[in-house]
Amino acid sequence: MTDLLVLAAFVFSFLAFARTRQAHERFTRDIAFLQSEVARLSADRPQAALAAGAAMEVVVVDENNEVDGATASEAVIEPETLEAGEPPAPPPETEPQKPRESFESWLGARWAVWVGGIALALGGIFLVKVSIDAGLLSPAVRLVLAALFGAGLMAGGEMILRRGSVEGARRFGNAMIPGILTAAGAVTILGAIFAAHAVYAFIGPTTAFVLMGLVSFFVLFLSLRHGQALAGLGLAASLVTPLLIDADDPSPWSLFAFLSLVWLASMATARIGRWRIVPALANIGLALWGTVYLIAADPAVTLPVSLSLLVLIFGHAFVWPAGADDAEPETVEDDHPVPEPTEPTGEVAEVPAEGPVAVPPRRAAPWRRLLLPRHAPIILTGAFAVLMTGLSLIGPLTETIGNPTYEFLAVTAALGLLGALRVRAVSAALAAGLMAVLGVSTLATLPQLLELSSIGVVADRPFSTSSFAALSLATIFIALCAFALHRHSGRARFAMLWAGLAAVTSVACVGLSFLILGTYAFDPLHGLAATVAAVAFLTLAELFFRRDARLPPVAQGLLLAGALGHLVIAAHALSDGLGTVLAMAVFAAAFIAATKVRNWVALPWVGALGFVLVLARIGWEPTIVGPLALGRTPVFNALLPGYGVPALLALGSAYALRDWPSDRLRNALQAIASLFALLTLAILVRHAMNGGQLQGGAPSLAEQSIYTLLVIGGSAILMRLDLSRPGSFLRYGSIGLGVLSLLMTLSAHLFVLNPYLTGEMLGPYPLFDLLLIGYLLPGLAYAGLARVAVGRRPPVFVAALATAAALLAFAWATLSVRRAWQGPGIADWKGFLAGETYTYSVVWLVLGVVLLVASLRFHSRVMRIVSGVLVFVTVLKVFLFDMANLEGLLRALSFIGLGLVLIGIGLFYQKVLTSRPKQADDAPAGTDP
Repeated sequence: MTDLLVLAAFVFSFLAFARTRQAHERFTRDIAFLQSEVARLSADRPQAALAAGAAMEVVVVDENNEVDGATASEAVIEPETLEAGEPPAPPPETEPQKPRESFESWLGARWAVWVGGIALALGGIFLVKVSIDAGLLSPAVRLVLAALFGAGLMAGGEMILRRGSVEGARRFGNAMIPGILTAAGAVTILGAIFAAHAVYAFIGPTTAFVLMGLVSFFVLFLSLRHGQALAGLGLAASLVTPLLIDADDPSPWSLFAFLSLVWLASMATARIGRWRIVPALANIGLALWGTVYLIAADPAVTLPVSLSLLVLIFGHAFVWPAGADDAEPETVEDDHPVPEPTEPTGEVAEVPAEGPVAVPPRRAAPWRRLLLPRHAPIILTGAFAVLMTGLSLIGPLTETIGNPTYEFLAVTAALGLLGALRVRAVSAALAAGLMAVLGVSTLATLPQLLELSSIGVVADRPFSTSSFAALSLATIFIALCAFALHRHSGRARFAMLWAGLAAVTSVACVGLSFLILGTYAFDPLHGLAATVAAVAFLTLAELFFRRDARLPPVAQGLLLAGALGHLVIAAHALSDGLGTVLAMAVFAAAFIAATKVRNWVALPWVGALGFVLVLARIGWEPTIVGPLALGRTPVFNALLPGYGVPALLALGSAYALRDWPSDRLRNALQAIASLFALLTLAILVRHAMNGGQLQGGAPSLAEQSIYTLLVIGGSAILMRLDLSRPGSFLRYGSIGLGVLSLLMTLSAHLFVLNPYLTGEMLGPYPLFDLLLIGYLLPGLAYAGLARVAVGRRPPVFVAALATAAALLAFAWATLSVRRAWQGPGIADWKGFLAGETYTYSVVWLVLGVVLLVASLRFHSRVMRIVSGVLVFVTVLKVFLFDMANLEGLLRALSFIGLGLVLIGIGLFYQKVLTSRPKQADDAPAGTDP
């Protein structure tokens, strides 16, 4: 039965081959005929258009009023066109659309070929199996016959390739019969070699390894003629070969030397064929082999793996894709192509009535072309391979012989060099930066992890080696940045990317090393290293600014930001507490002061970033020197210089840049300076009112009142700055602070910290007590702020400020009445007295009248509304509360006073409304106000 299956497979494959050749020849003839017809129709279209125009007659009247016949084309053709006599331009050539493949083409030309190749490969395997089951031939003869059958298939594929047509190779490139036959033959030969070693033990592991490797290399060589699919088969066979050969003591040197040769052969054939899929698969295969070996081996020899990664990196640099895309210029015209202007001719452009219009393809965005070039799959997979395998060198799951830290440094530096050497290999540069940061984190934390887990390998990775690796990586990336900027001058985006990468990577490496391994009080090693790195970044910014004026300001700013980051690390490493904050503030101010020497756009922005970092440092430790070291003396303690000196430096920096051309920068610095000033006052008040303690304890109304006044003052300062130098930052900043103060007032003053609810004592002196600072002064501040904001801020914001002022004034008056009757303690548990209740009505009515008069003086509709609401509340109180709780004379006086006030208010409104000129809204219809 098996013999019949083999014979049937052979017959069907032969018939499929014959059927495919016939279909291929027929399709070739049809395509040639269609192409000739398309060319003929394209050539006949202009002549047909002219003939149709000549057939249309028009009437032309000459100077003697005689009628003559003319064609439409003659009537409209300009004299210059007749003199030139140029034939009409042919339509632009467009790429012919690929015809849709029919079911017959797919079935006969593709499916038959694929199934035929599989059948041939199975036939070879079945022949071996039949001979084994029947016992007709010896094992050696059977293996030789199988190898000869595979060689015959490969020879047949070569013969058919030489006799095949070019059109068939173009159309059915992924179903070419020669490639299928060659692949089937290669699988048969590889199977025979494996059987000779694993089944019959005719050859040893070394011989089998060499033979299978040679066959795989030979298949890679043949792929140059048969296509990328066969190259993929050869690559897969090469990568699987070490798994199929069982050796007693496998050598990592032999293994990774073989894998490196396979990878180089794949890249070389890919460069000749300009392939992208096979190199990507080769990168992934090498990464899997390296990672699995490092994790599985116990212990692992890391040097062969590191050398194979170096081969991969330099292969990408010089073999494929090498510098395939580096020749592309980076110009503005590439991003937005502008057509060249032409002289006006006075002719009307012809608009075709039908037919496709050739539209030029849209160029990709510049950053996308830089990050995802044409050969992105190769570079991305290569960078991923180095990243994954390189981190495995120093990973916690890898137990190695010796210290792989130096190998990790070499591999990371080589990957970064690839990104600096080739413009379109920026993904390799980014992977190198990520690899450096993750590697430093792993090297720094691994000793502690190993100590906790009691593995006992701590001696192989000492702390000094980890610090050396971190500082070395920072130095390497600074040097690579200088090399990239020097080699590829004039490429703005490449310069920005490398400047940012060097700044982020070096600061992260030194910072992580200091945070994990450093001494916070005083660390001269990290402090000196950070200082040298900062000087290096400043030198790079200066040198490349002088050498290349085309260096973009963003790149220069990133270099300066890298210098600032290292200076911040140096300040933390060489000082502590107050000294660190003062040093950071001085560094920030120094960048802004440097604008007097170098007119660089990025300098003041980096200085502003420095002040933001100072704010972050203060937020991390508000006490500046620590809670235990902070003195209890009000004002004169570490908080005064810790907050005051940065505030003064920020104010001085904002004043120094008062004439700077950038409005956004001036506004930002002015806002930062204002925030520092407010923060200084607020923190000193809190320290003084909490008995020398900055943290802990619930805030009181007095303390909260200081914060509210500071925020209101900040909003007023920003508003005044905006009036002198308008800017969106100051405008919205003043509104934001105003809204924040309103939220603080509504939540804290009126409810949470209200002394009527909390029972807080008001103080021994009436009028000059807690109610003054908690209600009257904020109310007056809101009134003044609303007055300044009229016409300069949105009406809703002005109305909110005026309403807050009225509410605080109402609260102050009401609570002052209670203090007059109850004393310094006005808690709710004391109840109400009859005289106190009557006094509330009187005071509320007086307050309503005052607001009404003030609304007339300031022409404020909001104040009139608040006055009306207050009077309405008083009316409700008199009728609902006073009538039930007051007796005798007080009840009568309450109603008499209310009636008089209401009558007076009515007379006031009648007088105002009758004396006011008629407004536009009151004008009769049809008149122009």
